[in-house]
Amino acid sequence: MAKRRPAPSTRRTGRATARAKAAKRTRGTRAAAPRRTGGRAKERRSPDRQTLRLRAFEPTFTVDDVERSERFYTGIVGFVVDQRWTEGGKVQGLLLKAGNSRLGLSQDDWAKGRDRKKGVGFSLWCETEQDIDALAASIKAAGGQLADGPKDEPGLGRFVTLEDPDGFRVRIYRRG
Repeated sequence: MAKRRPAPSTRRTGRATARAKAAKRTRGTRAAAPRRTGGRAKERRSPDRQTLRLRAFEPTFTVDDVERSERFYTGIVGFVVDQRWTEGGKVQGLLLKAGNSRLGLSQDDWAKGRDRKKGVGFSLWCETEQDIDALAASIKAAGGQLADGPKDEPGLGRFVTLEDPDGFRVRIYRRG
């Protein structure tokens, strides 16, 4: 007499059984430690909680003079204006775009005082595939000043650093 096989809906393949056993072994354990790959730590997703997965990151800087900042970011750095907000005929905010990335600029309303420092201790890192030396030359030709570079940094690649009119540091790099 032949052995009876379970119905197809309840039968497990060897691969599914192995996965189920592995899942049983790891239940209740703490999250895995970050693993090192290519010099940068990559954190593994925790089965205990959902991690944040962004598709975009769009910082906004509050600036002293939004029109001056617009001239810097569009005329010198190379962003384009994506959106503009005005109130009473005066620009109050901008959304700038470079490739797939966006940067917001908003006019300070001075509610926290006119002597408030901006940009101190803040750096915006921007990755590009463009030639950094050619980019630095075009920034200089447009009247921009480089705060650092272009130069190479081990583990990062080639970069150039600018400081905007409010003191925000913008580092543009190409992985090397």
